[in-house]
Amino acid sequence: METKLVVFDDDPTGSQTVHGCLLLTRWDVATLREALADEAPLFFVLTNTRGVDARRAVEVTRGVCRNLKQALADSACAGRVIEPIVISRSDSTLRGHYPAETDVIAEELGPFDAHFLIPAFIEGGRITRDGVHYLLTDGRPVPVNETEFARDSVFSYRHAFLPDYIEEKTGGRIRASEVERFFLGDVRSGCCERLLALKSNVACVVDAESQADLSAFAADLKAATRQGKRFLCRAAAGIVSALAALPPQPVAAEDMGRYRRGAYAGVVVVGSHVGKTTRQLERLLQEPGTVPVEIDVARLPDDAATMLGAVCARIAAAHADGLTAVVFTSRAERRFTSEARRLAFGQSVSAFLMDVVRSLPTDIAFLISKGGITSNDVLAHGLALRTARVLGQILPGCSVVRCPADHPRYPGLPVVIFPGNVGDDGALATALQRLARPVRERCGV
Repeated sequence: METKLVVFDDDPTGSQTVHGCLLLTRWDVATLREALADEAPLFFVLTNTRGVDARRAVEVTRGVCRNLKQALADSACAGRVIEPIVISRSDSTLRGHYPAETDVIAEELGPFDAHFLIPAFIEGGRITRDGVHYLLTDGRPVPVNETEFARDSVFSYRHAFLPDYIEEKTGGRIRASEVERFFLGDVRSGCCERLLALKSNVACVVDAESQADLSAFAADLKAATRQGKRFLCRAAAGIVSALAALPPQPVAAEDMGRYRRGAYAGVVVVGSHVGKTTRQLERLLQEPGTVPVEIDVARLPDDAATMLGAVCARIAAAHADGLTAVVFTSRAERRFTSEARRLAFGQSVSAFLMDVVRSLPTDIAFLISKGGITSNDVLAHGLALRTARVLGQILPGCSVVRCPADHPRYPGLPVVIFPGNVGDDGALATALQRLARPVRERCGV
């Protein structure tokens, strides 16, 4: 029997620490069988559930689980028995449909002996110490409940102490006092024996201040799995790479320009609205050779047809001049009377952006997509990819994938998946700089 990491990703940014694996935007049984047979030790199913309400998130997750069970059964009948390690990958700042997604995974794929909340993501400056989850800001650890992310209009929360967060999100069904805590000392001294004693899908939280901490815990988790324990992780991307234990990516981040197509300009699409993204956008537009193309979202969806023609004309003109069009939604924060209205409006904005992506010049050199939900829609709808393979990261936390050679419109196009909450103020500009010019091979010339 072999193991494989199966990552249910609520937006497409969970691959931000790995390479060489498949991202699936479809989860029919045939596609899942293909992923199970792939040589990589893991794959991602891009459910995009953070962009829908809880009811729809449960429906989607249940559908993936049931198709996965069939694909695993088909694989076993063909002589290849696979025991999956399931990861419900979500935001390192605690936004997402927890516990709705882990509950349905446990119902469909369980029973599990434990489920672990592991939001540490070292590359993004997210650490967990003494059960409290922090965001490093200018080198200072700030409890995440004191950040803008805790005030998210859909996924707000009050607690950075993870046992209290679990009690809050489960409505008291799981009490903070019932949560098993794995402190840094436990992780660093080894906790396999303790993992072997877990049962009844007990909730656990795990400290980590470094990738070495995550790697140590991952080694114990895999050792316990080999002895028959079954675990579910609700985690950020850090534990994914620790469990996968991949070698370094084949092309260094600073050399990702070798994937660009020809000598033409690229396009940047910005959908995320968090403050970090806005600061990065402002810095990006200071780069020479960039042209701002703003989308006034207040005019959507009523004026979509007129706006689409104008936006595409501006992009085409910039491209013809060898300039990089930076397409972004207006930054003003909108207020909604309900979560449903907010999600519906977001979907109308995303639909417009995907119409833009489908109409981009066919010879663009690269595409940078800023924002998790935006990036998911770019892959699944704008580019209509069924699967895509991760090439690696152009910056910490920012994956690059490539369209297949037989793509009908953008063959071989490199696409950057850039999460909204990742990077310093200059990060988006750095990604553009690395893709905007070809690089030399590292052979001394």
